[in-house]
Amino acid sequence: MYNPDETDMKLLNTIQEGLPVSVTPFRELGSSLHLNEAETIERLKNLKEHGYIRRIGAIMDSRRMGFYSTLCACRAENGKLEEAAVLINKEPGVTHNYIRDHEYNLWFTLTAASAAEAKSVMEELRKKTGIDIIAMPSEKVYKIKVNLEMSSGNDL
Repeated sequence: MYNPDETDMKLLNTIQEGLPVSVTPFRELGSSLHLNEAETIERLKNLKEHGYIRRIGAIMDSRRMGFYSTLCACRAENGKLEEAAVLINKEPGVTHNYIRDHEYNLWFTLTAASAAEAKSVMEELRKKTGIDIIAMPSEKVYKIKVNLEMSSGNDL
């Protein structure tokens, strides 16, 4: 089992703020942690391979770009919850999911080219997971920034 060290945790904190817009973003990213470009890339690969990072990429305003986005809620039995989350995460239009203490206990966001395509994706996910999924498109969009503190040190 891979155990991230303090430098990995600091790297996780740093990438939550974003990558530098640069020809050498990983060199710049690593410099604040006293890592060279190759070390930074290697650490990020390890973190991704071991599930600490799902993806690194830009966050776009999908609606402004003409896409459809919705929050989805699933009702999964405890024995199916983890398996369903893994299958849902494989869908390219899913950005993240999380467990809730609620009758609908697994929630995720889905972005697709249209409402019809999102409906089709949800139907496929229903078939693959065997769980009930409902769509809850937003009526008003609020953007919030969430950074999860990964380092146990106080020197950040």
